[in-house]
Amino acid sequence: MKVIILEDESRAANLLERLLAKVAPNMQVIVKLESVRDGIKYLQNNPEPDLIFSDIQLADGLSFEIYRTINVRCPIIFTTAYDHYAIEAFETNGIDYLLKPIEEERLNKAIEKAKQFSPGLVLEKILAITNPVSGKNYKSRFMVKVADKIKSIPVEEIVAFFSQEKATFIHTIGSRTYCIDYALDQLEPMLDPDVYFRINRKYIVSIDACTNILAWTSSRLRLKIDGIEDNEIIVARERVQEFKNWLDR
Repeated sequence: MKVIILEDESRAANLLERLLAKVAPNMQVIVKLESVRDGIKYLQNNPEPDLIFSDIQLADGLSFEIYRTINVRCPIIFTTAYDHYAIEAFETNGIDYLLKPIEEERLNKAIEKAKQFSPGLVLEKILAITNPVSGKNYKSRFMVKVADKIKSIPVEEIVAFFSQEKATFIHTIGSRTYCIDYALDQLEPMLDPDVYFRINRKYIVSIDACTNILAWTSSRLRLKIDGIEDNEIIVARERVQEFKNWLDR
């Protein structure tokens, strides 16, 4: 059984390969890839494997982009350090989702699931989870830690998500800022695209935050958001027209 590992951390990839050699010696890891770009290139130019182990957050983006680009028919088992809404969806639909560090027993169960999965359903279930559809349930609240307490923040109160110094924060209507355990790439499919828009690599803003928009250099736009002292809340040049269309819905 030929296997591909998509994982941007070499230590994690090597550990998974050793686990597979132990619990499923009939499986042959034919290649280990670190990025979306490498995954697409490999699958475009080589025979499809029997099984893919795929981390979600790769070096250059989310691995879901590979499966939107390439019509993958083989089973896919996701491996990730992040526990959020997709877990239940993957497990009930037969595509498994393993949390790191991966345990031998869970790995065995995932492999058995993959053997029973029909090829046509794999891509259908992945895209159903990762593509916006009518009636989709988006995230409604975020849990944050305040001192030694846990607080629940309704998504309606959040005017912006932003990254700073390798951390991600939410900024609320009341100009309060909290740290959360998600990267911006993870947040995008969790948020209603009618309400939130990613203006650049550092910011996702809500429609309610877009009340003070200034013309900026090189045909770009700059936003001012109460409580955020940052002059770089700028709509990326390539996103300006899409942003205008979003505002004009």
